[in-house]
Amino acid sequence: MPNTKSYAALSATTPLEAYSFDRRALGDNDVQVEILYCGVCHSDLHQAKNEWGGSIYPMVPGHEIVGKVSAVGKGVSKFKVGDLAGVGVMVDSCRTCKNCQESLEQYCAEGMTGTYNAKERNGNGITMGGYSTQIVVDQRYTLHISDKLNLAAVAPLLCAGITTYSPLVFAGVKKGMKVAVLGLGGLGHMGVKFAVSFGAEVTVISTSPSKEADAKKLGATHFIVSTHTETMKKYNSYFDVILDTISANHDFTTYLNLLTTNGKLLVVGLPIEAPKVQPFSLVTNRRSVIGSSIGGMKETQEMLDYCAEHNIVSDIEIIPMQAINEAYTRMLKGDVKYRFVIDLASLKS
Repeated sequence: MPNTKSYAALSATTPLEAYSFDRRALGDNDVQVEILYCGVCHSDLHQAKNEWGGSIYPMVPGHEIVGKVSAVGKGVSKFKVGDLAGVGVMVDSCRTCKNCQESLEQYCAEGMTGTYNAKERNGNGITMGGYSTQIVVDQRYTLHISDKLNLAAVAPLLCAGITTYSPLVFAGVKKGMKVAVLGLGGLGHMGVKFAVSFGAEVTVISTSPSKEADAKKLGATHFIVSTHTETMKKYNSYFDVILDTISANHDFTTYLNLLTTNGKLLVVGLPIEAPKVQPFSLVTNRRSVIGSSIGGMKETQEMLDYCAEHNIVSDIEIIPMQAINEAYTRMLKGDVKYRFVIDLASLKS
């Protein structure tokens, strides 16, 4: 009998369905985690439907994992049975390149190994993610989770949290700076929370006027509807940093013009089409466009510890595993505030 229950995409065109498989045997440096909760990331949907290409089936998505350690290998020193643990977007890297040595494993020269839809580095199989009852991960790529916070709401921090925290820290966001967040969804709402906690004056820019109340509730000082041209013009050369979380196709130039001298447009959203950038908008005021992925293991742990200290979690809606296809449909409509989280107890009954 396979040892792990899950939900998997068996092709790009079929709904996810119940699927059982065997996790690898516990190695000396491995941690086995009984999964309690797994966040649903928009990239899960992209990859399940092969919208980015390269999808491998059957695919068990999920890289926002929180659970409890159920077994450890004999060489494990960082975890013990019963500890809370998290697994994020990667489960391995080459470990020897310059970036890996500098705790930037997400930029591994050989490419990090994703938590799902990736070939395992030992060549023995394909990684399977957190829409499942358990996972086996090397202790180096396993994270400590505080018991101070709602565990279900912690799960999205493993992707949405670190994806927004890392670039804001890189850009040196601090008290007194003016930060705009483009888009108020799963990533955007975390960007607002972090920027506010860092002491910045935060503005949300959205196409949806109906999101103003939510933006203010999250701590934003200002709200701009991006289609209101005259209002947008008032903020020309105003912001020190803009965090762009938009995954729909859009023109970067519109937002570059809102940056002050040495301003930074931090890109974490992934539109399918290449954005337009007018070079004049860059050379004026020495503006820059900076891409950012997740964080390395060290920074991700720092982010989790920071969240525990400052009581920061994602705003979530908990669903049973059996509701995942409906959740995907609702995600496409933007019908979630702001992250679905799967309760894996629904797979264990």
